[in-house]
Amino acid sequence: MDDDGRRASLSYVAGRQVDIPERELNEALRRALVVRAVGGNPQRELALEEEAVARLAVELDRPERRAPLRRALESVRGQVRGRPGAESALEALIADGELAWRCFAAAHIAAELAHIK
Repeated sequence: MDDDGRRASLSYVAGRQVDIPERELNEALRRALVVRAVGGNPQRELALEEEAVARLAVELDRPERRAPLRRALESVRGQVRGRPGAESALEALIADGELAWRCFAAAHIAAELAHIK
């Protein structure tokens, strides 16, 4: 798994602590998938820099959502200890809230795409 994949995976697991109403999340994901489809094959490799990820991140972003994500990421430290790739990915997420939130959004898109296959 590459660094972006590790960060997205960690953000997804930690993101279970982020309360987003299911309807809001599903509607935002639908819009992000439309943006992704307009850009080409929706099954192509996902990139943190792409427009669909950026739009989903902005749409879901709220201060009261970022705080639980950060706390959940910090709580994972013990579980990744001794795994250099995971440790460095986690530290990058904790140090950069914007990166963590974007990875959280990308992970949701990836999970949704996995269901579509």
